Amino acid sequence: MDSLKYINHYPQTTKKQVLELIKQEKLEQHLKKKYPSAHAIKTDKALFAYVNELKNANIKNAPTLSKVIYDAKINVIHNALGTHHFVSRVQGAKLKSKNEIRISSIFKSVPLEFLQMIVVHELAHFKAKEHNRAFYSLCEYMQPSYHQVEFDVRLYLTQVELFGKIDEWN
Repeated sequence: MDSLKYINHYPQTTKKQVLELIKQEKLEQHLKKKYPSAHAIKTDKALFAYVNELKNANIKNAPTLSKVIYDAKINVIHNALGTHHFVSRVQGAKLKSKNEIRISSIFKSVPLEFLQMIVVHELAHFKAKEHNRAFYSLCEYMQPSYHQVEFDVRLYLTQVELFGKIDEWN
């Protein structure tokens, strides 16, 4: 069951279905059927524009983003999918703040829904710091299929760990 560490907290019936997909080596096929192609947001500049567009459409009064980048140093398998940073500095008599979002570079070649889920998650932290009901309500507001896509991202991470990345998305 160690191969199911990304979905360990899901019901036993769900884990059995995933184990069956793994045993039959059909996890990749299952994901490609639901998400046939990767997004075209490959550069940091395009990612910054995409994230700002999502932020402005959904949480207008959120702080301005100073940086949004793909970060190859984020180790998805052992660390996180993305990170958000709030940095405040005193400059003279003023308090300056910078807000950054870093997305693991593994998400350069995945379906748009996966990237959107990561971005929505990190943007929601600007409003709700903790993973609580308000946080997940905001995530669902920004991406109505948030929980399903989060589950599918967990399946993808399982796929990557067991069998490698999906070639057709690269």
